[in-house]
Order: sequence, then C-alpha cells, then structure tokens
Amino acid sequence: MTFETEPGFHIRGDAWGDPANPPVLLLHGGGQTRHSWGDTAQVLAEAGWYAIALDARGHGDSDWSAAGHYGIEYLARDLRVVAGQLTQKPAIVGASMGGMMALIAEGERPANRDSICSAIVLVDIAPRSEQKGIERIFAFMSGNQHGFATLDEAAEAVAAYLPHRSRPSDHSRLEKNLRLRERPNGEARYYWHWDPTMLTLWRQNSTPDQAIRNEERLYAAARSLTVPTLIVRGGMSDVVSDKVVAEFLDAVPHVQSVNVAEAGHMVAGDSNHAFTKAVIEFLREEGEKGRRGGKDKGT
Repeated sequence: MTFETEPGFHIRGDAWGDPANPPVLLLHGGGQTRHSWGDTAQVLAEAGWYAIALDARGHGDSDWSAAGHYGIEYLARDLRVVAGQLTQKPAIVGASMGGMMALIAEGERPANRDSICSAIVLVDIAPRSEQKGIERIFAFMSGNQHGFATLDEAAEAVAAYLPHRSRPSDHSRLEKNLRLRERPNGEARYYWHWDPTMLTLWRQNSTPDQAIRNEERLYAAARSLTVPTLIVRGGMSDVVSDKVVAEFLDAVPHVQSVNVAEAGHMVAGDSNHAFTKAVIEFLREEGEKGRRGGKDKGT
C-alpha cells in the first residue's frame, strides 16, 4: 500500500485481511521497518481485522526526507493523514517510536476534531523512559553505520544487542531490514534500512533538558486521550521499567496494562505469540464494549 502524506511524499506498507474488516495500523520502532512485527499482522487478519504494517518516514520503503524532517510532529502528521485515508477508524499499535507517534497524533489533535483512531496499544513505551535503555538503543544504532560485509555479521550484531533472544537459523527476515548497497570502492555491504540523518536529530532531542520537555509533552498528550488505551511492557525491558508503568497508570488512570514476561523492549520480536494474544484480547474486549454501548444508546 502507498499513502501520500504530503505532496510527492509517500508512506508505504503491507496489508493483510479483508479491507471491510476493522483496521489495525502497526507502527514499528525507531530504526526498524514494517517487517519487525513477526506474524502479528497475519494473526490479526485471521482473527478478523484488516492489518496494515507501515514503514515510517525515513524507514524501509517509505520516502526519506531530504530536509531531515524526522521530528515527532512530522511522524504524527503522517499518521493522521494515513488514518484519515482509511474507510474506518483504525486501532493503532505502536512500538516505541510508533507509540509516541500515536500519543502525539491522537493526544494533540485539535479539540474540535474527532479521534483519529478507535484504540491505542503502546508497545513498551510511555511518556517517560529509562535513559539507560535509550542510550543502549542509540549505541546499537550508531555502532554499525559502516554496514556489514555479510548477513551473518549483521546477525552477530543483533545477537550481541539481544542476548536473551534465540538466534534464527534463517536470515530472510533480518535481510528485509537491510539494504545491500555498493560503496565508492565497489564493495557491496548491508546497511540498516533507515536514514542515518535521523540518529543525529534524535540525539539532539535527547539531552536532559530536552528529555524533560519531551516527557511533559507526552504526558500532556496521554492525559488528553479518550480512546481505550493499553500499554504492553516487556518484562525484561530496560526502557520501560515497572516504576515507569506505575507512574503512567497513576497519571492516566484509564490506561490498561499487561506484562509480557519473557520479552525485552522488542516485545513483538521477543515473544510474538504472547504479545499478539494480548493485543487481540484487548481489541476484542474494547470492540465488544463499543457494540454494547451502541446498543444501549439505541434503546
């Protein structure tokens, strides 16, 4: 699928299921692509949803911004436009960066505008994050900017970053997150499928002072949410701790939470079955509440 979010600028994704079914938008984390969801989209489609996994701007097959427009306001605007081009309001499942996109896109919508979505699932992201975990992500993303000679070399880097995860014998899914490009000397190397310009911008926006401003903004957006919201935390996450979740639930009481015990920050990749099951149970429960509410209003 292709969505034009501004003149000549395109966001691309894949879809599963019947377009007449309730849509679910899957938004990956920073430095990932739409292929990071494992089997989640397929399982959602089999369970009765129309699942759409998007590449964010600057990631995968979506357009890269020549002007370096990768701030959260641009990401959120893309999301609003995509959601507005669907025939039904989607549920939004956002991992890390994707969750922040959802918070800002929905939580900062003008007061006179209707919600852009039917529900939000935040995947291991909250208005505040543990700085140690964020720094580890930055270290991984900045540590391999010269690329990899082979897929095995890339797999070794991932294994070092995610030591708790079993190594797949097949590199086909990993390859979808890489681009094979030729260097000036004629050598072909694999590079992560995202614009490195983003890393510089994100580092500028992660200073202690800026982190405080970001947290305040995200909390304000979260308090404005009126749609059903779930936070799914990876039980071994170093980005969203139990303390962070408790603070979030205290500040925004209507948010629900679930813990995926055997997962780290990359919840969908670490424990795909448990993660997808939690998402489906939440969406079914909220969908049923919506149907009951509609019947009550009708009587």
